[in-house]
Amino acid sequence: MKVFLTAIYGQIFLNAYIFWRGYQALPRRKVARIPLILFFVVELLLYFTGFIFYRDLPDDVMRLIMLICNTWYVASFYIAMALVGLEAVRLSNRIYPWYPTFVKRHWGNVKLLLFALIVLSVTGLMIKGYGNAVNPVVRYVDVPLSKPMGEREQLKIAMMSDLHIGVLLGKKNVQHFVELCNAEHPDMVVIAGDIMDYESRQAEQSHVEEVLRQLQAPLGVYMVLGNHEYRANRMAKIRWLGKTGGTLLVDSVVSPDSTFYLIGRDDVVNRNRASLETLLKGVNMSKPVIVIDHQPKFARDVVDNHCDLGLFGHTHNGQYWPAPLLLRFVFEFVYGYHVVNDTHLYVSSGIGFAGQPFRIGTRSELVILRIMNNEQ
Repeated sequence: MKVFLTAIYGQIFLNAYIFWRGYQALPRRKVARIPLILFFVVELLLYFTGFIFYRDLPDDVMRLIMLICNTWYVASFYIAMALVGLEAVRLSNRIYPWYPTFVKRHWGNVKLLLFALIVLSVTGLMIKGYGNAVNPVVRYVDVPLSKPMGEREQLKIAMMSDLHIGVLLGKKNVQHFVELCNAEHPDMVVIAGDIMDYESRQAEQSHVEEVLRQLQAPLGVYMVLGNHEYRANRMAKIRWLGKTGGTLLVDSVVSPDSTFYLIGRDDVVNRNRASLETLLKGVNMSKPVIVIDHQPKFARDVVDNHCDLGLFGHTHNGQYWPAPLLLRFVFEFVYGYHVVNDTHLYVSSGIGFAGQPFRIGTRSELVILRIMNNEQ
């Protein structure tokens, strides 16, 4: 509910602020201002139509509404940021007048020019952000472990997280993810939570499980739950995950080929999930231990329990700048590869996206972890 309320407040206040400044920047002619008024009226009508009737509207209609409104919602943040920057410039001129005479004489044209410049800049930013979201890059990470893996010289793990299959991320996107993954020929695939976005209906109706069953890895595909799996119809999601051909690990320990252990933790949303100490009982710690846990909130558990590798998602690396900077005050490990003592940690930005199909200052990624003994 807090997420929905935040979105509503953002629509109302950001739209009001941008409309006010845009109205002032445009010439005092109907031909210039009426399109601006119509834009905001239509956008708000679309938003509240989708918000109120999302259960009744056809999926294709809802998808179009979400794409339009979500695109504007992200764009409005950056437009507002640019306007706030201009507010600071105007304030500095009031405190100490420094505007050149040319600017003062042509103030109307200057405002119109700035209006056009902001619109064009944010449009370019959104186009780039869309590409960052829907075209994942492949990140290669070499992980030298201090423990031997029997006769195995190297273990190649493909890691996905945060697919967020739903209204805006569908079967075609997942097909691209699978093709990208199979092209790397991994030994094992792990999916670190938030496979679904909100409901399972879209994935069920379009049979996305058929695509996930195409993942190829001799040691198998292993998944854990994320916080989004706990939203809406959780049990239906778990039943659907059982059709994907992967193994769902919920506070579970497996040994895919007897040379290492793989531990999949339940999401931290479940306050009654088993502790890592409990899951490690009976584990031969002379072998490498790999832990998958959706949220990096308790990444220190992996370090304190002397596990070898912890794999996490959830943060999206903020998804939109400047969120990556702010997340440093929330998580000790926000994104990327970290080594603490002899424990290796990787927090992925995710292969999909949450909500809006945009990433500003971040990239969607498939992570390829090449694990080997550090003596090699």
